[in-house]
Amino acid sequence: MVAPASGCPQEELARGEAELRRLGFDPFHSDAVLERGTFSAGSPETRAADFMRAWADPSVAALVALRGGYGSAELLPLMQHLRPAVAPKLFIGYSDTTALLSWLTCAGNVSAIHGPMIDARLARGPEGYDEASFLSAIRGDRGVALAPPGLTTLKSGEATGVLFGGTMTMLTASLGTPYAFMPPGECILFFEDVNERPYRISRMLTQLQQAGVLARARAIVFGEMRGCDEPDGRVKAVDAIRQAMHDFHGPILFGFPSGHTTGPCWTLPLGALVRVVGAPSPAVVVEEPAVEPARG
Repeated sequence: MVAPASGCPQEELARGEAELRRLGFDPFHSDAVLERGTFSAGSPETRAADFMRAWADPSVAALVALRGGYGSAELLPLMQHLRPAVAPKLFIGYSDTTALLSWLTCAGNVSAIHGPMIDARLARGPEGYDEASFLSAIRGDRGVALAPPGLTTLKSGEATGVLFGGTMTMLTASLGTPYAFMPPGECILFFEDVNERPYRISRMLTQLQQAGVLARARAIVFGEMRGCDEPDGRVKAVDAIRQAMHDFHGPILFGFPSGHTTGPCWTLPLGALVRVVGAPSPAVVVEEPAVEPARG
């Protein structure tokens, strides 16, 4: 368990640790996750060093973030000597840790898991996350059709490609930096966010389109977009997405509950080969994992 961004209360840490043990894993953490800075869990140097130590440890099969919050992007310049593909393993997180998820999948050429972190997710047990999709992603299951309730089709069709993405705010913030989100062509994109008004969703999609990111995708899957409708309900996030994506050539799904969700957080394996199905029932089918499964 690592804290690349913000920390969490020790009672949440203990509950998350207990949940991981219930699932059959052997969780541990260093004292570094208990440090506190102005906005995050300790200094960037402390957080980066702890992340790299955990990644280099041959007994570690996966790293799970305590929470998002703020600070993950600060680690990237400090981890230039880390070679993720040399010792591939899983990193699990979402929200602010999208900076690391994106770097690992786009530049590191390894898999990362867009799924539950410790604080308010694993610490809450089954109320906080979807156990089946979480374990499936960690095991590296193949041929798994992920079709959560509420998933809808905005544009029908079918497409296959490697999955990239995360929280839109973090992905757009990376553009113009040496760590810009720029996935390979013929990919599948996943975008989610929280508490961003519809015009901001439209602005981010416009930025991603003008940066050439959307042109690389064969299909796009959007998250639940919790809290992204106007308070009066007149304009919804899905309206902004329909308008911004009206000329996109591939299938588009909406409402996949991974990341900032109102209910249990489902898990998506970034860096894995997936198939997006728009009809007759929308689903994301995991065809091939990207790395060996984590050990219990």
